[in-house]
Amino acid sequence: MSTPVARSTGANAMIGLAFVFAGMALVVPMVLIFSFAFREGLTAYLGAILQPDTLHAIFLTVLTALIVVPINMVVGVALAWLVTRFTFRGQQLLVAIIELPAAISPIVAGIVYLFLYGNQGLLGPILQPLGLQVMFTPLAIVLVSLFVTAPYVARELVPLMRQQGTDDEEAALSLGANGWQMFFHVTLPNIRWGLVYGAVLTNARVMGEFGAVSVVSGSIRGQTNTLPLQINLLFNDFNIAGSFAAASTLALIAVLTLVLKSALEAWEQK
Repeated sequence: MSTPVARSTGANAMIGLAFVFAGMALVVPMVLIFSFAFREGLTAYLGAILQPDTLHAIFLTVLTALIVVPINMVVGVALAWLVTRFTFRGQQLLVAIIELPAAISPIVAGIVYLFLYGNQGLLGPILQPLGLQVMFTPLAIVLVSLFVTAPYVARELVPLMRQQGTDDEEAALSLGANGWQMFFHVTLPNIRWGLVYGAVLTNARVMGEFGAVSVVSGSIRGQTNTLPLQINLLFNDFNIAGSFAAASTLALIAVLTLVLKSALEAWEQK
């Protein structure tokens, strides 16, 4: 049995500073959000949350995440597989394209979609006679959210799959497994936690995205407002209690997501 190594005074000081900075950056803002949300009492808080526009914003935010996260998980796994398991001309260009949405400002991404699908854009005049409108609808929110969150799963999986190599997969193939059996019984179990982390990051970005969504949604109350847009509108309307109540809901969803991830990790370690 190994003997625990005593930490030096400097190490203890660094750990203490880390907790202080984490508390100032994370815990204090969370406490302030919930204290402002509940400062007028539980009845006022529930009344603010149950406003139709806020309820619709919560619904639209969750719905967008339920659509975007699974799609980006599938696409991220496919891209990571392609980049790490094959060598081909233009491979580095593909890696750069995968990283591109993370380098582009969300506002710019929203404007690009506006110029692409707007009535005066590249595809807008083609879609309009068909009765198809993309901009200022929930579909536009889903599309732009897919774009801004596209890199997260692949960025988690690519270094992980490169480090793991292909020995396990080649062994499965040599034992007679087909491609799908190899993927579901070897590859997927090996990358499951990278996939979970990528999904958590994607979910957090989808639910918190403001810039790109504000451009393509039109911020129509009760129709195309996601929760971050609703918080901004309530704050601009000087509805402080309502804005903090909505913000606490967004924060609570984020906390529940992290709790679920931790519960899965604890279950895996049993």
